[in-house]
Amino acid sequence: MYLLPWVLAIPPVVAQDVNEQTNIRVYRLASPAVVSIKSSGRSGSGTIVDPQGLILTSGHVVRGQNQVTVTLSNKQRFQGNVIAVSNSPDLALIRLAGVKNNLPFLKFSTSEIQVGQRVFAIGDPFGRFAGTLTTGIVSRLEPERQLIQTDAALNPGNSGGPLLNSKGELIGINTVIFSPNNTPTGIGFAINATVAREFFQNAQASKTKASPMPIRLELNGKAVQDNLTSSAPTLPDGSYYRVYDFVGEAGKTIVIEMSSREIDPYLVLVDPKGEQVAEDDDGGNGSDARLIYTLKMDGVYTLYANSYEVGETGKYSLKAQLLDRAPRSDIDPSTILLYRVGSLGERSRVIPKDGSFLMFIPSMAKQDS
Repeated sequence: MYLLPWVLAIPPVVAQDVNEQTNIRVYRLASPAVVSIKSSGRSGSGTIVDPQGLILTSGHVVRGQNQVTVTLSNKQRFQGNVIAVSNSPDLALIRLAGVKNNLPFLKFSTSEIQVGQRVFAIGDPFGRFAGTLTTGIVSRLEPERQLIQTDAALNPGNSGGPLLNSKGELIGINTVIFSPNNTPTGIGFAINATVAREFFQNAQASKTKASPMPIRLELNGKAVQDNLTSSAPTLPDGSYYRVYDFVGEAGKTIVIEMSSREIDPYLVLVDPKGEQVAEDDDGGNGSDARLIYTLKMDGVYTLYANSYEVGETGKYSLKAQLLDRAPRSDIDPSTILLYRVGSLGERSRVIPKDGSFLMFIPSMAKQDS
């Protein structure tokens, strides 16, 4: 006698639960517009907001970079040019190079955000798990800082990715997690889409404006008395700046000082090739800026005079002098009471090579040890 084997027919898996159906629908709609970003040892996520390849991400993901590597959900890789970075809000705008076809993108939500509504986060946690979906609710709203608090799981690498509503619309850009003592808390924050949309529009408007003509700065001349006003050219975040230039000679050491009682001065120096070579915030007296640099080549250098705080206006004094000799390099280190090394760091502002406008870097500076 032979026993006929039973054949178990396995029906296709069908989502029956309404919430499960929503999860699947939102992911299918939104995930093609979420990208992974690699930036000088850092990783993050990004949100395509324009079919021509404009991507919103967090400012701290691309801090100090002109170019990044962007990977789409279909594994295509592009060079991304960082065209705007803001200190407050912590946002950046990237333009993909070589985009030939329209890309999937997310629309900004215009609906009111309410505590308790369902939300969805998509990103690349830890730079290793691209396309990860997590869900949660709006736990709290911070209208003063325009932040959305959520319990949807966010991890390092999620920064810059979208926070979505049940329609798959963009309601926020994930930016930070609250993690005291590196312990998980289930508390994450996203920048409200209203703020993100305004930043995006301002960055686009700034990109289309002609760059201001530099004011010639005479070396060893009289100090220039100038004024940052609301009519001065602006960065995407709304702060004001002036542009100067001077003719430099290789091997000469220059001292540039910007002082003011009304604003917090900030200086950025760019060489004739368009490379940022020096910057200073508080190197002078108090909050005044003082920059010392030995010129590496002949040519016209560009100087950006700015305020560190967004939206400051006021009078300032600017002067540039040549030192008779370069700073000494033969000093016995044991005799030094204070030695401070300046470098381009997390508080630096970086000028894109196309000269369109300053990039304003989030103020998350490392503390001196």
